Amino acid sequence: MKISEALQKGRKALYLAVVAVLCICLLADYIPATAVLGRWVTPPIALFFGLVFALVCGQAYPAFNKKASKTLLQYCVVGLGFGMNLQESLASGKEGMLFTVLSVAGTMLVGMWLGRKFLGVDRDSAYLISSGTAICGGSAIAAVGPVIKAKEETMSVALASVFVLNAVALFVFPPLGHALELSQQQFGTWAAIAIHDTSSVVGAGAAYGEEALKVATTIKLTRALWIVPLALATAFIFKTEGKKISVPWFILFFVLAIVLNTYVTDAFPQFGKSVSGLARKGLTLTMFFIGASLSRNTLRQIGLKPFLLGILLWIIISAASLAYVLYV
Repeated sequence: MKISEALQKGRKALYLAVVAVLCICLLADYIPATAVLGRWVTPPIALFFGLVFALVCGQAYPAFNKKASKTLLQYCVVGLGFGMNLQESLASGKEGMLFTVLSVAGTMLVGMWLGRKFLGVDRDSAYLISSGTAICGGSAIAAVGPVIKAKEETMSVALASVFVLNAVALFVFPPLGHALELSQQQFGTWAAIAIHDTSSVVGAGAAYGEEALKVATTIKLTRALWIVPLALATAFIFKTEGKKISVPWFILFFVLAIVLNTYVTDAFPQFGKSVSGLARKGLTLTMFFIGASLSRNTLRQIGLKPFLLGILLWIIISAASLAYVLYV
């Protein structure tokens, strides 16, 4: 018992030390003499540190990681809105709207066919993984799960599958984008459609460039609004009544931030730049919390067939969206 308690205390102390170092390096960017310390701390690096910590040392503060990653991400997304212009954002969102509609419907249909007919995955798992791939990962799964009365373990499997693929995407997409010589606009659109969760989309966009970040965030949050019609359609298809639909309200605050930045704080450009810059640093820290949320138990929960379904769907939507940004 004493050895176990000592290990837990050591794990927590190391966790706090890593978080402190990350925060110091991120804030050092504001001081010219120490700015070099913060340049190596990027979203993929922070996620990698979190993953390594979780898999090697275990989870130190699992409840805090879960809450901090969700809350901080929402605040950071709103903060990013202060670095965007409404007209430019509408143009970016409009360009990806048609393919968003087609890809959401197509992913749901293909996912259910692959899951049920080809792989023999149970109905609820296939539907949840398809929903998470079609729209915005964990948020869509969390919204749709209660509507279809999915079991807790089924939700966990779907969430774990999406989580692992999100982590992979954050490392794979930026190098692929550079190898394919995608423009900032192209990469932002591709990432917003092909990567599941908003966190990884924003992280990949930030790693690729300023313009890619703006495009990816705008299109992804526009796509996330499809949670509502999907949940309503799910309630109709599965004949469920009285189930609460979870709406990501932070999206509305993101839009409000863009409006304020365009028409109110535009006269003070340094304000918007400072807020959005701080939000990007907060996003990097969020990546560490997300990585540190992974556990060996999470990996063990993922069954082969559900995970294979998630991979196949991810490959299909990635290839289709890449073809879209390259040739349309």
